[in-house]
Amino acid sequence: MSRTGTAKPVLSVRGLTKQFAVGGGRMLTAVSNVDLDIRPGETLGMVGESGSGKSTFGRAVLRLTDPTAGSVVFDGQDITHISQRRLRPMRRDMQMVFQDPWSALNPRLRIGELITEPIKLHLGLSRSERADRAEALARRVRLSPDFLRRTPSGLSGGQLQRVCIARAIATSPKLLVLDEPTSSLDLSVRAGILDLLAEIRDETRMAMLFISHDLATIRLISDRIVVLYLGSVVEEASAEGLFQTPAHPYSQALLSAHMPADPEVKLARHLLEGEVPSPINLPPGCSFHTRCPVAIGACRTTVPQPVAVGSTDHTARCIRIQDGGNLISRRETA
Repeated sequence: MSRTGTAKPVLSVRGLTKQFAVGGGRMLTAVSNVDLDIRPGETLGMVGESGSGKSTFGRAVLRLTDPTAGSVVFDGQDITHISQRRLRPMRRDMQMVFQDPWSALNPRLRIGELITEPIKLHLGLSRSERADRAEALARRVRLSPDFLRRTPSGLSGGQLQRVCIARAIATSPKLLVLDEPTSSLDLSVRAGILDLLAEIRDETRMAMLFISHDLATIRLISDRIVVLYLGSVVEEASAEGLFQTPAHPYSQALLSAHMPADPEVKLARHLLEGEVPSPINLPPGCSFHTRCPVAIGACRTTVPQPVAVGSTDHTARCIRIQDGGNLISRRETA
């Protein structure tokens, strides 16, 4: 039985689109028509190249930027168009951890003050209660309470990211969005952060959206994974299903760059040719057809719809799945 069970989604997104005006009446499409759900206790990984719209999506679902179209339902309530005043008390239940902990924290405040900021804002505890909670949170993220008296300049990158996680979980949110939270950390520190996040998720049944371009990290932390290309979801599957049987040609090319732990394993790289199309002028049909090695004429005109791949929880948007032409021939390299 799935760890997430059949609980109602904490986050339900339908048709989410975000565009930015770039002058001359032109619009840049950062996110295009995305549907997804995240349930309590589930970690949904979102992966794609730089510029694929991952970070914009994460900010849009928290209403840190307003969607252009579509809907965002959080904890059963449609928050797509509600005012920031009405949204403010809900923010205790939806938090974000950013990529760069140095820029996310006020360098003039002590760590204890940084951790108690959201507690003071949302929970209304007394000074002594806030201090006790800050100490408990420090221990929870494996930091000595001695760190509470320091400023950010006295901590390492990994320690600062733990502070950011402590701040984010201080109000016991139902949804945590993590935008490349380990990309600036070395491998050993990264592993510790991932273990910590998995523990917190399992203990609290917090829903998590984990955004990353790092395939190894995404595979370790995620229950399900969505693959984004030019702002659109091209494939969605369980973490195991995606890595074992990627169906969309873009997913296959992306995962072929994954470095296995065994250095003796031969790599089967799928190199993509051509430039990524401009998000200001997206191509008709499948947005990947300009780089796809298995594209046919219909790919240039037909907008692909989700197609089931082997099971009901694995879908990909490629018209060549039904005729088996979606698989890129493997070329082994040493």
